[in-house]
Amino acid sequence: MQNGRMQNGKMQNGKFELITTCGNARRGRMHTVHGEIETPVFMNVGTAAAIRGGAGTDDLRRIGCQVELSNTYHLHIRPGDELIRKLGGLHKFMNWDAPILTDSGGFQVFSLAELNKINDDGVGFHSHLDGSLHFFTPEKAMEIEQSLGADIIMAFDQCTKYGIPHEEASKAMNRTLAWLNRCKSAKHRQDQMLFPIVQGNMYEDLRLESLKRTAEYAECGIAIGGLSVGEPKDVMYKMLDVMRPHYPENMPRYLMGVGSPDCLVEGFLRGIDMMDCVLPTRIARNGTAFSSKGRIVVRNAAYKEDFTPLDSECDCYCCRNYTKAYLRHLINADEILGGRMLSLHNIRYLIHLTHRIREAIMKDEYGDFVNRFRESAEYLN
Repeated sequence: MQNGRMQNGKMQNGKFELITTCGNARRGRMHTVHGEIETPVFMNVGTAAAIRGGAGTDDLRRIGCQVELSNTYHLHIRPGDELIRKLGGLHKFMNWDAPILTDSGGFQVFSLAELNKINDDGVGFHSHLDGSLHFFTPEKAMEIEQSLGADIIMAFDQCTKYGIPHEEASKAMNRTLAWLNRCKSAKHRQDQMLFPIVQGNMYEDLRLESLKRTAEYAECGIAIGGLSVGEPKDVMYKMLDVMRPHYPENMPRYLMGVGSPDCLVEGFLRGIDMMDCVLPTRIARNGTAFSSKGRIVVRNAAYKEDFTPLDSECDCYCCRNYTKAYLRHLINADEILGGRMLSLHNIRYLIHLTHRIREAIMKDEYGDFVNRFRESAEYLN
């Protein structure tokens, strides 16, 4: 892994190169202290500094993972960000020498709505582990993220659920912008890139206002939050279409928490550069795999005597060594190896898909790629 490039003796941390475009799709390269990120990129999620399902950092290197994503809230609750700081930061803690992104915890606070109370100062909430009381402010989120030491850190935001009234969405958007100002004031590490987050729920006027005001704080990248929170996909795509002409051109755009195969293809078509999701490992633990022929529910009886690989077009360790029959046995016997193999396969599938997308953009053929993909079984993964 190459470290960020040097220019006049200084690291070009946060530099983004826009290599080429194909329609609205973009092929770029982002520089961080811990390496370059080729975009578009799918980022796998290791919420608590590990991939659920038993994948280690060596596994992630072998399947081509570029960026690891972890979560501020969960690492603060357990084992504690101060402990990780004492051990040299998150890179050393998890033995990962490539780029790391940490979410601020805003979405987790949103997802634990029954445990929290929000005001302009911040969010008070009870731990999902032991019920202990905590209070997150923008300053606290920045303190934790700077202790963790990720390359890319997210501003603290208020995510809202789909379908709330315009007035509530506007209030949350303005609160997120006020918190963003406080996050910027509290950030002092120069080796970290702060991404501000656009909110506004599903209201076009709020999305555009949030994007305009948020872009004023964006120096190395900008994130789009508050989508994939229960709305139909066509509504999400409409919001992306509304915002697309107004993004800053000279930095990456990160669509948060979205990462099914169809959403990757559609998101990158609309000018997004970075996406992440827990989906590949979540469905793997339930015995389900992505494939070039569509989604496969391995535990089903149809695969009891199926001695073919999950996907003959996949180059992962699982597909090169195991059959559907064996994987079905592992999943139904509740063996850890089953979830581990399917997790690595699903992540590799998405990483390879983004590689194909980058190639299509470079060849100026992404429009044709999208049309073929929409007609294929892969779109139904």
